[in-house]
Amino acid sequence: MFRVLIVIIAFGLAGCAGSRQSLTQSAPEPKNTPARISLDDSSVVEPEKTLLLATGDQESQEESKNTRVLDNLEAEPVIEQVSSDSVTAETFAIPEIPPLPDKNFTPSAEGIDLEDVINSVYQSYPLLEAALYSREVASGERLETLGEFDRKLKAGTENGPMGYYKTYRQHIGVIQPLYQGGEVFAGYRVGRGSFQPWYLERQTNEGGEFKAGFSVPLSRNRDIDARRAALWRSTFGVQAVEPDIQAQLISFVQEGTYAYWDWVAAGAKLVIADRILKLAEDRTDRIRSQVENGFLDPPELTDNLRLVAERSGRRAFAERKLQQTAVKLSLYFRDANGAPVIPGPELLPPFPELESVDAERVAFDAQLALEQRPEIYAINLLQRQLDIDHSEAQNDCLPSVDLVMAASQDVGYRTSPKNDKGPFELDALLLMEVPLERRKARGKIQKVSGKISQLSAKRKLTEEKIVAEVEFAYAGLIGAYKQAQQAEQAVGYAEDLARRERRNFEEGLSDLLKVTLREQYAVESAEKAVDAKLLYFREKADYRAALAEDQVPEFVQE
Repeated sequence: MFRVLIVIIAFGLAGCAGSRQSLTQSAPEPKNTPARISLDDSSVVEPEKTLLLATGDQESQEESKNTRVLDNLEAEPVIEQVSSDSVTAETFAIPEIPPLPDKNFTPSAEGIDLEDVINSVYQSYPLLEAALYSREVASGERLETLGEFDRKLKAGTENGPMGYYKTYRQHIGVIQPLYQGGEVFAGYRVGRGSFQPWYLERQTNEGGEFKAGFSVPLSRNRDIDARRAALWRSTFGVQAVEPDIQAQLISFVQEGTYAYWDWVAAGAKLVIADRILKLAEDRTDRIRSQVENGFLDPPELTDNLRLVAERSGRRAFAERKLQQTAVKLSLYFRDANGAPVIPGPELLPPFPELESVDAERVAFDAQLALEQRPEIYAINLLQRQLDIDHSEAQNDCLPSVDLVMAASQDVGYRTSPKNDKGPFELDALLLMEVPLERRKARGKIQKVSGKISQLSAKRKLTEEKIVAEVEFAYAGLIGAYKQAQQAEQAVGYAEDLARRERRNFEEGLSDLLKVTLREQYAVESAEKAVDAKLLYFREKADYRAALAEDQVPEFVQE
């Protein structure tokens, strides 16, 4: 019997050690992902400084690192560890910045579409991948609650080899908790030696005693108990991670959409800078010829050259802005392996045509948002968890009445002449316990009822806020659409005036100052039109987020 117990204990310890070893070996390497998730647009840090300094300071960092290592080796023996300073291009794939666009740059109609960026967010965005791992966390918590229904192996040995009464007792048994409440048990024990007269029930026949029975709750813990309540709450907890993942997905898509339209707007402003620079460059030769022939004063040529230099600087600014927005977009636009891709100018599309918004769809969209928004789903799951708490509190008000049935049979050679251990034994017990004041149960019911009332008020306000967000986004979308239309008209008027002024200048009816002012007004109008379109598409992204159109792929449990 001692050998059996030793084998069982060793098996249990080996199983725990194996679990620890498996967890240690299979632990994933930490990833460079932020630990805090923010829904603000400011949470996306522009990484242009890091990318630019990575190559410029690499040599100095390597030299400083080697100096520190030599100093440490001379001081005392140390164990070399890999730090973040030693991360190079071999361990992290740094995306390559595409070249600057040539003059007379024009967007391509076959450039990157917004859906390409959104699909990349769905497939490869690291923070979304981190959010999806919360499913494993919740599933692990549910599996942990299922452990309360695991079979339990109980064994022990109790020996008194010295003294007047020398006793030797060993026992082993299995307990199976039942999902319906109560438990089933079975076991075997052996009691040998010289027992005290008041402990003769510990003695068994030569072959030992087999025992089996069950325990059933008749009142409290019959329909619900702590084990089942924890299991049901964790089951809803598995479902509760889905609205949180969806909320993060909506935010990531919205941020990626912002980055995409910022990039498109930067390309549109680069086209404007290109066009206005070309106008000044084309006038240079003509003005130089007129100055040489005496038709214009030399300051006219100098002023135009100044204008060319100034507009060249504005074009350089537009190029920088285009590259910066492309780098920011690479956080959301990734290749098949999940690596960031900085899109080049050849992939830049123009602004699409603006679509008018139907005012009659707002009421329908508001109702659709109430059905799709993750906040409502999260409140519904929290309501179910509170219902479980309320049922558990009501269960605690009931008296504890348990029925226990146990049957035992000794086997083998009798140990006493009376053979009092030989007959089959059946025990029936009825156990009852009830707190008289029941303050714990009544207090829990009052607490849970208060939480349910709070949740109902919160649901009402959440629904009202969702409707208000839809209407707010719709109002912004309508206003941006009208603003973009008016800006387009202003561009047409400003370009017409600039074109007339250039014609007058060629005919000698105007001067370069007036031409410059007209062209500047046209540039400002064109840039305002770009900003108006950018605002429209940003408002459209907000409307998409308010409707919660982005849904998390279904999670299939194995």
